[in-house]
Amino acid sequence: MNSEHPIEILLVDDSAEDAELTIRALRKGKVNNPIFPVRDGAEALDFIFAEGRFGYRIGQLPDLIMLDLKMPRVGGIEVIKRLKASSRTACIPVIVLTSSAAHQDMVQSYNLGINSYLMKPVSIAAFAEVITQVGLCWTITGGADLDEEAGFAD
Repeated sequence: MNSEHPIEILLVDDSAEDAELTIRALRKGKVNNPIFPVRDGAEALDFIFAEGRFGYRIGQLPDLIMLDLKMPRVGGIEVIKRLKASSRTACIPVIVLTSSAAHQDMVQSYNLGINSYLMKPVSIAAFAEVITQVGLCWTITGGADLDEEAGFAD
């Protein structure tokens, strides 16, 4: 992550409610970094690779991606594959934040090179707490010891 600019967070979630809750939780946790919400994997890929309406971002990459898995058009697994296939984007940290309880999704995501896999808690309060902890950890420490600090150790 480049220390010359604030850490930019790309938030990819097809649920407007979950995206808004995530942003509010990050802000409540004093994470004031730029957050760019997009609605699905197709928009995420355009944002990352500076295509379509995000063509103006040539040379700019997000510093952290918070990614849902189950989305229309292009799903999260495909986004991870495309991200990790490019030497330019392979090192961008990815936090999967999903409601998918499928063990296969978790295994496949980690095998593709994500940094963290977090289940969206059902409770709004628990969801906000998880987001706050994750946001603070990644923006302050760059993701070091995320699982331990956020209480997600095995």
